[in-house]
Amino acid sequence: MSTVVIDDIELYYEKYGNKGKKVILLHGWGTSSELMAFIGESLKKHFIVYNIDFPGFGQSSEPPVAWNTEDYASFLYDFCQKQKIEEPIIIAHSFGCRVAFRYAHKHPVRKMVLTGAAGIRDKRDLSYYIKVYGYKLGKKILSIKPLRKYRDLLQKNAGSEDYRNSSGVMRETFVRVVNEDVKEILPEIDVETLLVFGENDDATPLWQGKQMEQLMPDATLIIFENDDHYAYIHQAQRFNLVLDAFLRSEYEK
Repeated sequence: MSTVVIDDIELYYEKYGNKGKKVILLHGWGTSSELMAFIGESLKKHFIVYNIDFPGFGQSSEPPVAWNTEDYASFLYDFCQKQKIEEPIIIAHSFGCRVAFRYAHKHPVRKMVLTGAAGIRDKRDLSYYIKVYGYKLGKKILSIKPLRKYRDLLQKNAGSEDYRNSSGVMRETFVRVVNEDVKEILPEIDVETLLVFGENDDATPLWQGKQMEQLMPDATLIIFENDDHYAYIHQAQRFNLVLDAFLRSEYEK
């Protein structure tokens, strides 16, 4: 692993290959560059690949305050400037796709491959609002002095697994990130994009991938049947074959 310091944040990354166009790999929330390593190994014959640990994940240090995806995209731009990366190819998963959307909206990108792409807010039914307002009511009731000892238990079991597994500045960051919606900027991201979704993804459901394909000017959706949010890992060989077909025109002769 290599390291670079940007605005007092120590960023770890792995570099693969020594010739060709430059590719950046962006992992999902709660994971690290390790889950993207097989992609770097596959592409290193034809590309120079940078596989990063986002600030707050893997071996990279946390951001000083809670960030949103624009902050992460701005940090990614600073990283690209330091590494002299222009018009990168971006391959991202889940949360990494949120950052990719923000980056591509403001900076030149050659191509994108986005798998399990997050960024469109879920359709919220009655059960969601019952859960949210029930939690708020419970928190208010448990602020009564005799019941305060139960408040931590309520907070410990509230929210998604990603929320519960986060703490401090990263928990605040998670809240900011998941409440963002990139839908409005998608029609302005005119980058050739391949969307890869698992048919049974329950973290970023397939309807979101279909909506992204409709909203983006140059996007194509591929569905991995009978698979979930980590379809790109479960079907790693197939995913690498898809990448090869999509990126072959970028190989240097």
